[in-house]
Amino acid sequence: MGLLRSIFGPSKEEIWSQLAREIDAEFVEGSFWKGSLVRAQYKQWTLTLDTFTVSTGKNSTTYTRMRAPYVNPDGFQFTIYRTGFFTGLGKMLGMQDIEIGDAAFDRDFVCKGNQPEQVIRLLNNPVLRDLIYQQPEIYLHVRDDEGWFGATFPEGVDELCFQVVGVIKDVERLKALYLLFAEVLNTLCHVGSAYEDDPLLHF
Repeated sequence: MGLLRSIFGPSKEEIWSQLAREIDAEFVEGSFWKGSLVRAQYKQWTLTLDTFTVSTGKNSTTYTRMRAPYVNPDGFQFTIYRTGFFTGLGKMLGMQDIEIGDAAFDRDFVCKGNQPEQVIRLLNNPVLRDLIYQQPEIYLHVRDDEGWFGATFPEGVDELCFQVVGVIKDVERLKALYLLFAEVLNTLCHVGSAYEDDPLLHF
């Protein structure tokens, strides 16, 4: 184990359990069938950090993701990723490219949304923009409940979701990601696109 650690560095479990201690969250050890995860509570929202793997033939790709369900009263959806990040996921029905009026941010990131004015209001928060910049890779978006959750969440509850290729084992980056989710959820409340309620108790 010592040799492996010296070659590959600390394991995901070590880093994620450290993260859980530092943000007062729960580290859930994995099993043969399911990987380990971190479950954090911020106000009334539950944030879950985990990994998932997509297999395509002989190849497989592992992603790190963070998710948080929340009540979405106006159906506002958005997608943010760095310029040059090639993905068809951003080309969602009803989404359009949006510039927020910050030349550097508009150069470095692609922003899409179904309500352009809400995207601009959301990203008018300089703290939020700075936290987005702290992620060297980022794909942050809102997933609609329709077709994704089935009976898991009530109607009107969507999910804030971040995902990138690979396993993030940088505790400072993970803490910044946690703060990013907190800032997004707070700002969504301020612009009227989220409720500061437990999404599973709202209905």
